[in-house]
Amino acid sequence: MGHGWGSVAAASDRHAGPMTVLDDRPAAPAVTRVLLVDDHRAFSEAMAVAIGRNPDLACVGTPTTIGECFAAVEQTAPDVVLLDIYLPDGDGIDAIAGIRARHPAARIVVMTGYADIDVMGRAASAGASGFLPKESSIGAVLAAIRAVRDGQMLVDGSTLAAILGRVGRAAPGTRAHGSGPSHLTTREQDVLDLMGQGLDPHAIAGRLGISLHTCRGYQKSILAKLDAHSQLEAVVVAARRGLIARLGR
Repeated sequence: MGHGWGSVAAASDRHAGPMTVLDDRPAAPAVTRVLLVDDHRAFSEAMAVAIGRNPDLACVGTPTTIGECFAAVEQTAPDVVLLDIYLPDGDGIDAIAGIRARHPAARIVVMTGYADIDVMGRAASAGASGFLPKESSIGAVLAAIRAVRDGQMLVDGSTLAAILGRVGRAAPGTRAHGSGPSHLTTREQDVLDLMGQGLDPHAIAGRLGISLHTCRGYQKSILAKLDAHSQLEAVVVAARRGLIARLGR
């Protein structure tokens, strides 16, 4: 007979293309690129070593001035920037706009020596993602980098309430980033209200009974509608526009 299944299989193999082998190994985690901007070399060098010991993090530079910072941002496109307030050639907070102009996706953490609400308000309005005390432990700094990388606001509830209260008193009835309506949906407003209370995405999702993915989608839409670069900036803009009724409730 000569035409059994074995012959068919053999003929099929002769005409088949190269075999595709599926690799089901988990993908390597993305590495978060961190830029340290501080004129204290001992701090920067110690942090760079600590960051380098973590497989999910990489220090891409340790500039000591605003000018060096801008050049490093253009060259390395960092995911997270740790930024000192006081730098030899200017105010670190004023540098936030320059960082944003060069790399809008960067998350900026402002390192402060003390809790000055006016300074924090300026930084938040400029687009900072949060604040970190200069005396923080290495573990706290690493945790902060991962927190802002994952989209969290790095500010405690009482400080956030003080910032929003100061913003409201400084500019009553004004609108930031243009004067057009924001057109937030009801659910987006719910998410924004909880962001104004300092809740992180996981807590917001749990409070509203939605998935974390859905919550992040709402937050992304809120940032786009408010023309904000970070959740913290979005909350500040919302406070100025009167979109958060009771600050820090």
